[in-house]
Amino acid sequence: MVETAADNSKNNLYRNKLSRLSPGLLLVLVLASLALLLRSLTGLVILSPLMVAIASGILVRNTTGIPMQCQAGVTFCLKRLLRIAVALLGMQLSFLQLQQVGMQGFTLITLVLIATFLFTCWIGRSLSVKKHLACLIAVGTSICGASAIVATSVVLENSDEDTAYAVGIVTLFGTLSMLLYPTVLPLLHLSSIAFGIWCGSSIHEVAQAIAAAFQVSSISGEFASITKLARVLWLAPLVFAMGAFFSPRQLSLTSGQKHSSIPWFIVGFVGLMIGNSFNLIPEALKSIIGQLNLFLLATAMVAMGIETKLRDIRRMGFKPLYLGALSWLFITVLSLALIKLIY
Repeated sequence: MVETAADNSKNNLYRNKLSRLSPGLLLVLVLASLALLLRSLTGLVILSPLMVAIASGILVRNTTGIPMQCQAGVTFCLKRLLRIAVALLGMQLSFLQLQQVGMQGFTLITLVLIATFLFTCWIGRSLSVKKHLACLIAVGTSICGASAIVATSVVLENSDEDTAYAVGIVTLFGTLSMLLYPTVLPLLHLSSIAFGIWCGSSIHEVAQAIAAAFQVSSISGEFASITKLARVLWLAPLVFAMGAFFSPRQLSLTSGQKHSSIPWFIVGFVGLMIGNSFNLIPEALKSIIGQLNLFLLATAMVAMGIETKLRDIRRMGFKPLYLGALSWLFITVLSLALIKLIY
């Protein structure tokens, strides 16, 4: 009887929690599904499902608003599902990609990434942009766009307005790169391989880099894919470093215990990357989880949009936009100069 009563109590707790989360979950899942459906129907690479997702959330929040009973589900998507989605990104990466890039390519990627990150943080300080917002723009520009921003925002505990603003800025300039790179290629006299490496080492989002490179040739597309994914490998160490720098281990005021700044989802990211490197994950499973993960990221973006108040973004002004533009120009020119020098 004691066990039965305990089981009933636990079941009631789960049902109450589910009923509390259901309204917000349903709202977020519907908007995320519509964002992915819109991309599927139009077939436009420029129409990033993650950007559509965050825009739909912002639109709902700042027009009709959301009922109070939806808040718990929205928060769950933003705080829980987001971490799971970032961890699952590790399944797309492996150490083999580093070998394919080669020492020259990896050195180029590393130099461009570190220089862009430091430059963006420095310019952000010069423009008086908030430190954490400048870091989000720096990470998004130097590594992999929205995915890097949302992973870092969890560690830095940024406001949702900061994160949404950074995602919008990085997506804007990544899209410009995707459109402009193939257009200016005839003026630059780059080989197909060099162009692919340029795309992979400087365009913000994975999909944007691959789309720009494949417009030129399949060889460019393949090298852009490898270079960009090798660049994404830096996500875990950089998030670890930022977590240690901005949230150092501190003593609890009540218990005297130490709290680790190492986020569990980055540990999962690294673990899945290692598993993928040793072929422990079947290809069919990777494909299924890849599609699922895109949906999880879309739900997190919707939730982030819902938590974003445009009046708060307007108070930030245009300085973060200027920072994004300068960071974009820096990574574009520096990577091109190094490619000209090396290749």
